[in-house]
Order: sequence, then C-alpha cells, then structure tokens
Amino acid sequence: MLDSIVTSKTRIKLLLKFFSHQNSGYLRSLAKDFDESTNSVRVELNRLTDAGLLLQEDEGKTKIYRANDQHPFFSEIRAMVSKFLGLDELMERIVKRMGEVEKAYIVGDYAKGIDSGTVEMILIGKNLDTNYLEFIREKTFEKVKRKVNVSIFEEEPESISGILVFGK
Repeated sequence: MLDSIVTSKTRIKLLLKFFSHQNSGYLRSLAKDFDESTNSVRVELNRLTDAGLLLQEDEGKTKIYRANDQHPFFSEIRAMVSKFLGLDELMERIVKRMGEVEKAYIVGDYAKGIDSGTVEMILIGKNLDTNYLEFIREKTFEKVKRKVNVSIFEEEPESISGILVFGK
C-alpha cells in the first residue's frame, strides 16, 4: 500500500523510521541502517523537512531529525505506517483473543523504526492461548510477509524498551 503511494524506497524507509515510533536519527546513521548512500538519504531528509514532516535540530556539528508531531498529517501518516507494517491489526487481534493480556510491546528493529521483516513482541499476561498465537503468527506472515517472534511473561520484566504498548 505505502510503496504504491510513495515511490522512493528511501523515503519509505524514513517514514517507517520516524512515524512508527518517536525515533530520531542523523544522516550517517540512517544511511548505514538503510544500507543507502548518504546522498540519497540527505535528499529525502531535505524533502521531508521542507514539507514540514520532519524537524531538524543541531547537536554540535550533527543534524538530528525527528518526526514533527505537530504537523497536521502526523496522525494520518503514523496510522498509514502502522497499517503498512500490519502492526495495528496484529496487536488488536492478539490483545483481544489471547486471553488475559495485561500489556503487549513491540521491541527490536521495529521499535527502532527499521523494517527488517521480523516483528518482535513481548506479551505480559497469564493463561494465554498459545495455540491461537501460533495461528495468528502464521496468518500474519501470509498477510504482511513479516515473521513474528513472541516472548510471553507472566510478569513484566524489569527492562523493556517497547515502542507500542497495548492492553488494559
């Protein structure tokens, strides 16, 4: 869906990075993460900044970019990115049908805004339906072509750096 609307692969990667989570980044790091030339990343950063979708801040000699959460289309772009990644539907299904899910986290590459093809999740809850989890993992792969790895805990571990929290 998103790739048919936005034709630049680098721009898609930047939108995923900045609108899937409140991430920030700088030119060289982004180019390395995306395995793209700094010039192609710079061009797209400039376009998104000129459009007001990204904000740029100077930290010494380094320019840091982040999503402009005050932009009128911020929520819409974030929703499009979430749907593109298939995370909204996946999380909603899991939380509703898994049983007593207290919290659900997305961690790993997706938490960093990198579309690696694998979604890593942590579920916190008791008496969760692992058979349903296996079914939904297979369906998610068929539908959005992304592997889903899930870790289940009865109590929340001390350190989780999740991006999206769902649940009660």
